[in-house]
This record gives sequence, C-alpha cells and structure tokens, in this order.
Amino acid sequence: MKKILICILLLIIMVLCLTACNKQIFDFKYEYTNAYLKVGDEWIDVEIEKWNDYEGSDQIQIILKDGTVIYTTALNCILYKGTLPKGE
Repeated sequence: MKKILICILLLIIMVLCLTACNKQIFDFKYEYTNAYLKVGDEWIDVEIEKWNDYEGSDQIQIILKDGTVIYTTALNCILYKGTLPKGE
C-alpha cells in the first residue's frame, strides 16, 4: 500500500513539474495552411509551406509555398487552417 501511495505522489509531483512555466504535458502538432501577416500598414493573406516558433520568444519563422522565408513576431501574424472569416 505504501508503494502505491508513493507512486501516486511521485506521479502528481511529476505532472506539476511538467506543467510549470506554461508547459504542456502532451505536445500536439498544430497544422496551419495560411497566415495573415502584417506588412507595413497592411495585412496580407499568404499560403504556408511550413512554420516554426521559438520557445521563450514570440518570434515565428514562416516559409511560404513559393519558398519565401518570413521572420516576424506573433503580434504581426495570424496562423490558421481553412478560411479566415472576413469582416463586414
């Protein structure tokens, strides 16, 4: 019985340690097909080949279908899959 309680306690501690600092226990892979990017004063809609974000930073690297590489902040980028609803 003691071994079971110790195992449960260790499991709880491990879960708490893994979720500290906004970490996820399970890392789900996110897929996006498009991005809405702010370039200068305007927003453009582009198709994504792949993207990468950097831990501890709000920087995002986006590689477009035509091979163009864009390095921007999360404040200037909306990643999405499918269609983006248009404002009226």
